[in-house]
Amino acid sequence: MDEKIRQALTRGRTVDITTTGRRSGEPRRIEIVFHNIGGRIYLSGMPSRRRRSWLANLEADPHFTFHLKGTTRADLPATARIITDEAERRTVLTEVARAWRRNDVETMVTYSPLVEVTFDDPGSPS
Repeated sequence: MDEKIRQALTRGRTVDITTTGRRSGEPRRIEIVFHNIGGRIYLSGMPSRRRRSWLANLEADPHFTFHLKGTTRADLPATARIITDEAERRTVLTEVARAWRRNDVETMVTYSPLVEVTFDDPGSPS
């Protein structure tokens, strides 16, 4: 993996991801925020009781493209691991809440999506 890409992944920011539609099979691109916590890359979102299409798409097919944008641009093939374990969710989402200056960790643990990203490039940071 290129050094510029590694550097771009050191701090969370807005990126796009492209998943495969679980029903349509068509590419679905959305904007989302990633976080680098302890050298691992995570996708998350605000708490909501509504089911997110992007998360359902990743459940059906965990392979997706992680699109860096801004100064450093790259389309990185990746695999998602949806985190459902409550203790792991609490650990990671506590850090996400801190980054977002939120104080509702328990709500986030219950209602926020959480995915760990592994880049398919064997030389990648995750």
